[in-house]
Amino acid sequence: MKNVEDFVALLRDELALPLTAADLDRGLDTVEAWDSVHMLALCTLLERETGRPMPLSEVLEAPNLEAVYRLAVAS
Repeated sequence: MKNVEDFVALLRDELALPLTAADLDRGLDTVEAWDSVHMLALCTLLERETGRPMPLSEVLEAPNLEAVYRLAVAS
């Protein structure tokens, strides 16, 4: 995962979420079909893509997908 567009592609292709980069700052409670299973799957995918563990406690506190992306690239 090299940039935000790769992150959006991961959300669309792997999690079947119809999102764009413009949707990343929306609250997770407003993302259609978002649930805790998506969060766990996303963490697993990000760990696979980055080769690094995701800080789960921080991911769970993330208010939106932009924050999750920032954690993924900072980890």
